[in-house]
Amino acid sequence: MNNQLTRRKFIRTAAVGAVGATVFPQFLASCSSSKKGKGDKDTDTVRLGFIGLGQQGIGLLGAFLSIPGVEVLAGSDVYGIKRERFLRRVNSHYASQQRSVAVEVYENYKDLLAREDIDAVVIATPDHWHAFIAIDACKAKKHIYLEKPLTFTIKEGQALVKAVRDNGVILGVGSQQRSDPNFQHAVKMVQEGRIGKIEKVNAYVGPGPHPYDLPEEPVPADLNWEMWLGPLEYFHYNSRLNPPISLDPEENETYWAEWRYNKGLGGGFTTDWGAHNFDIAQWGIGMDKSGPVEIIPAGYEGTEFLTFKYDNGVVVTNEPFNEQKTLGIKFWGDKGWIEVSREFYHASDESLMPPKVEEQEGRYETRVPHNQNFIDAVRSNVDPIVPVEIGHSTCTTCNLGNIAIELKRPLKWNPATQTFVDDPEATKYLTKTYSEGFSI
Repeated sequence: MNNQLTRRKFIRTAAVGAVGATVFPQFLASCSSSKKGKGDKDTDTVRLGFIGLGQQGIGLLGAFLSIPGVEVLAGSDVYGIKRERFLRRVNSHYASQQRSVAVEVYENYKDLLAREDIDAVVIATPDHWHAFIAIDACKAKKHIYLEKPLTFTIKEGQALVKAVRDNGVILGVGSQQRSDPNFQHAVKMVQEGRIGKIEKVNAYVGPGPHPYDLPEEPVPADLNWEMWLGPLEYFHYNSRLNPPISLDPEENETYWAEWRYNKGLGGGFTTDWGAHNFDIAQWGIGMDKSGPVEIIPAGYEGTEFLTFKYDNGVVVTNEPFNEQKTLGIKFWGDKGWIEVSREFYHASDESLMPPKVEEQEGRYETRVPHNQNFIDAVRSNVDPIVPVEIGHSTCTTCNLGNIAIELKRPLKWNPATQTFVDDPEATKYLTKTYSEGFSI
């Protein structure tokens, strides 16, 4: 059976409890603000600043500008041409609405965070900056929409969870598959026992990071490369890390920035797509805010795929479930199965299929109501569909996978204490060495 779903509508969900019974209440809909404007302005308006103005950030800009009651006031990026593109986009948007909104851009994100008139920030920088900027945003009392994966290391995630809760801000994670009716229906069927006892899950994401081997190229004149690196050790510049764009005529990125695939700069597909598909797998098997207890890398004593074992007996593998190697999830139960991806929903029985909805065109990230959910959460001062703890537990699983890959052996993990079991060597990988002046 198969059915293509689109994302015009969604069932609002919340995962509750450490082992995550999922409920589907009607909440966060058209909530009025308990905050959030400043001074004598409309208190229902949510005023945003954007930090990281590359391909993902500029896509999110379009999504948030489409939400009634959202006003974009500022952007920040270390690349001058990206700041100019952002400024033109936002000014053009308000000109088309015959509105006058003062929009500013900054090279240093701290200048944006210092503004009192900004309620929330959208962070879409490379992963190595996520924790530092988000923790600074917490201290500045800004609500946060943070792209996945949540952080670069497990210790960073622990620190960010604490910062969010200590400062009383809302943080939503850009794991938009949770707001997609395909994935929501699959999880509902699994958690209601419709395919029986879950035996295994294929959550295919692709390989881990590879060594950085791109040749050195000159740094563009308007790119602050030292600031781009920030907490990282030094890496030479290559344009594959910052895909070139132009403004006259406008030509945007034609591929995703490749820092994400290189060791030391990103976590490979393990974190880039694991933040989506391992996330759905853990949600389905009731392991939100928890995690695996054993991680086995591919190649260890005949293990073919990166494998996560959970204390409820479920085994999750980074294993394709079809010849096309679709990036998606397959839940296997003793009474049936469900395959779900961004392209399709297949099931072993017609009764497991979701209701059909009207097709919708456009980029995936902007045609799901994930962004609206965050704005509603800010207005109503409640956690969004993917709060910081869930983003952290998913990101932890991704990072555990890469640590096992790096050490080439199994790891034992205690998700309750977030520590390795009797493994000083692996424990060193909970954090990393930062460049001078940076620490978590």
